[in-house]
Amino acid sequence: MSEDKTGRAGRLWSSARGNGPHFVLLHPGGTDSRALGPLVAELTDRYRVITPDQRGHGRTPDREGPLSYAAMAEDTIAFLDAEAEAPVHLLGYSDGAVIALTVAVRRPDLVRDLVVAAGVHHHDGWEPGVLEGEAEVPVFMVDAYAGVSPDGREHYGQVVEKLRQMHAGEPAFTDTDLAGLDLPVLVLVGDDDEVRLEHAVAMYRALPRGELAVVPHASHGVLVEKPQLCARLITDFHAADKPATFAPRRRRPGR
Repeated sequence: MSEDKTGRAGRLWSSARGNGPHFVLLHPGGTDSRALGPLVAELTDRYRVITPDQRGHGRTPDREGPLSYAAMAEDTIAFLDAEAEAPVHLLGYSDGAVIALTVAVRRPDLVRDLVVAAGVHHHDGWEPGVLEGEAEVPVFMVDAYAGVSPDGREHYGQVVEKLRQMHAGEPAFTDTDLAGLDLPVLVLVGDDDEVRLEHAVAMYRALPRGELAVVPHASHGVLVEKPQLCARLITDFHAADKPATFAPRRRRPGR
């Protein structure tokens, strides 16, 4: 079963597929929910998978003014309040991971658990040179945007510039912010990701109920490169009946 909804003022365009608990997936910046297609295909037999397009991305029109993670998180909060059965399973990928993290910090009542996939909690978490590479946008991304955007091909350059300005100073979550997030969070990265592995480990350690998955032979495209493995990791993370581990350290009883 699938359903597509056209965005209106204040509303995000979205697609929903499958049946089961609501699982909302947030796409990377500069692209749209189509980028999540390989993972969605692995999940629709277990979940109602809902994939909105953020403002200025895909089939959701842009708005006047700058882009920010806070603004997109507020859009997503409004979307969850209107369109989903909260609390939801929530996953964000790259920029979508920051949006998802922001939603969870601001409205933990809406989030059952969170997957931070190939994302950072502070802008210094990217590998050196990653943000500088934003000036070179692949033609296929421009073509993909032009194929569905209500704003037209020419507007993509403005979106890219807004994203560049946003990335210069955002996000800026602290360890204290992460320590206050009392829900299960899976930090998932590729072993050759654009996210520094040290940053991903630091995020995992700061989260009181964090789990960590480093996917071998995977890049920043980890969810596209290994969707079956990632889906397995995610569904195992969601399991309500996780067995006790043999020699726990941070999860040992009484800690």
